[in-house]
Amino acid sequence: MFLAGCDGPQSALVTAGYGAERIAELFWWMLGGALIIWLLVVGTAVYAIRGHNHRFTSRHAYFLIVGGGAVFPTVVLGGLLIYALQLFAHLRDPADAGDFRVEVSGEQWWWRVRYVGPGGEKIELANEVRLPVNTVAELRLYSSDVIHSFWIPSLGGKMDMIPGRETRLLLQPTRTGTFRGVCAEYCGGSHALMAFPVVVMQPGEFAAWLQHQGTQAAQPEEEITRRGQHLFLANGCGSCHRIRGTAADGELGPDLTHVGSRLSLGADTLPNNVNAFARWIAHTEQVKPQVRMPSFGMLPQADVRAMALYLESLQ
Repeated sequence: MFLAGCDGPQSALVTAGYGAERIAELFWWMLGGALIIWLLVVGTAVYAIRGHNHRFTSRHAYFLIVGGGAVFPTVVLGGLLIYALQLFAHLRDPADAGDFRVEVSGEQWWWRVRYVGPGGEKIELANEVRLPVNTVAELRLYSSDVIHSFWIPSLGGKMDMIPGRETRLLLQPTRTGTFRGVCAEYCGGSHALMAFPVVVMQPGEFAAWLQHQGTQAAQPEEEITRRGQHLFLANGCGSCHRIRGTAADGELGPDLTHVGSRLSLGADTLPNNVNAFARWIAHTEQVKPQVRMPSFGMLPQADVRAMALYLESLQ
């Protein structure tokens, strides 16, 4: 039961990034230090219990209180502190800006993700982060409402996202795979439903993916998806969501230009398929309590499915 937490896509002990490797290394040293102190305390207690008939001299008492209670823990914990400061000093080196920049904004209860190009141009996505392996990415973190905390346990440490401030995190994935990121600071009713998948890819594959994400949405080819696009715009969805290449230019909600190609929906709350799209559209507030997007359950089921098919086609 205890070992079950040592594996999986959200485990800080199954490392896939340079920062996470350093954190895991520190964890094992701290565990070792804690074990030494525990053995000393328990050993002293056992000795005192079994040796209760022996008379302790003032010298023995002084040694146990000062040496075991003050000096020894100070040396062990001080050594761990010095080791930790040296270990992490270079992880947030201001001189290292990373190989590229990603801006992430935490919002109740989803993630706005922007990839920043060399010339300052931005490609906006949502609720999913993809990174190239063996490349340093600089993440600039923001919040538009309350305090959130950005954490990908397998890749690196967590960093708070504070309204009105910019915080910074460097990530360097060391192996490919799909991992899970979460909000690590309670931020409201759907805090537990504010996660995101993280995909670490080969550099060439990542470059091709990012180039495609910067393109406009393909126009629907089938009659039902064309109807779904019409319903999407007619019901006012475009006032909150942007789909590049269409009249939908909203900025309040997630960008949906290529939403059909993402791994999940609703900040990793639902799988990405037509049925999940339909459920999200019709029963948003049931899927994610206190969400700011209204439910459209009053629409005919055929209309909801047409909209779901259209969104799923945005690959």
